[in-house]
Amino acid sequence: MKRRLSLALLGLMAALLFSGAAQAVKPDEMLADPALEARARALSEGLRCMVCQNQSIDESDADLARDLRVLVRERLKAGDTDQQVMAYIVSRYGEFVLLKPRFDLRNALLWTAPALLLLVGGIFVYRAARRPAVPEGPTLTDDEKKAVDAILRRD
Repeated sequence: MKRRLSLALLGLMAALLFSGAAQAVKPDEMLADPALEARARALSEGLRCMVCQNQSIDESDADLARDLRVLVRERLKAGDTDQQVMAYIVSRYGEFVLLKPRFDLRNALLWTAPALLLLVGGIFVYRAARRPAVPEGPTLTDDEKKAVDAILRRD
């Protein structure tokens, strides 16, 4: 019984480990030219599904992802370069459609914010570590200590 369970778990782990991302490209979408199809697949892997948002259009089963895959293939068949296809799709859907956004002035803060936050935090920690210890307040004189002891004994 234990051995059977161990084998089942091992098989499940192997299946999960060796399973690749499912491709949602349907046979009717594929181009006859293998070189164009390879270019289309490479472009599709860099475009975000606007419905799923965490998948490329190559992996998504959403209708909009299918439409984008077909659009990419139509533009390639029309003779566009990869850059022209990407520029066309970005002009229609915006930068959000790119899974890996480009670095430009409009999104420079987005790209540099993690490094800036790390730098500011490092400076804060460095200054806090170098700050001198808080000096102790003035100590009580002997007369003051006797007065405090007397008050404490009264209560």
